[in-house]
Amino acid sequence: MSGHSPEGPALLALLLSRQSVGIKHLAEPGPDAAQLRLMADAALRAPDHGGLVPFRFAVVQGAARERLATLFAQAARDAGKDEAGAALDAERAQRAPVTIAVIARLDTGHPQVPVHEQWACLGGALTNLLNAAHFMGYAGKMLSGNKVRHPAVQQAFCRAGETLVGWVAIGTPVRSPQRGLDKPRAADVLGDWEPPAA
Repeated sequence: MSGHSPEGPALLALLLSRQSVGIKHLAEPGPDAAQLRLMADAALRAPDHGGLVPFRFAVVQGAARERLATLFAQAARDAGKDEAGAALDAERAQRAPVTIAVIARLDTGHPQVPVHEQWACLGGALTNLLNAAHFMGYAGKMLSGNKVRHPAVQQAFCRAGETLVGWVAIGTPVRSPQRGLDKPRAADVLGDWEPPAA
């Protein structure tokens, strides 16, 4: 008994077709509330030593996009951009149908689960969220940049002890980038372990 489901090859092919799609290639509609909950459920299937759930997501949609645009514009000005640059950053904040802030909430003093394992969990959760969106017919991309570290932006998203990691922009893809462009191959990252000589 192989343990393989009949749907396995088709699901794997769908997974292997996922790629990041930038906000200029995203359009309405974005995922609805039920779909966002499914995406969060998928994120919660990431390996999580100790069950700490060292992450959370904050959804930016509707009128909240205007507040995000104001924050992006402020961060741009504080970084030395002119008004045209600030306006461009503000426009980018509102372009995606749905934006999801990715927030780390790490227990840096946990006696059994080191911080690097908690970061690994967050990365797995992010990947599962993006894969779930792809399986539902949406596309997205993780975004960050200097604005993530701007004090006003951090304060707007984070509670005590949290860190804003970035945002996932999600919507309906209207165009996909070229598949496989400059992507590593499995052979570039997969190999046999060679134990050191005794």
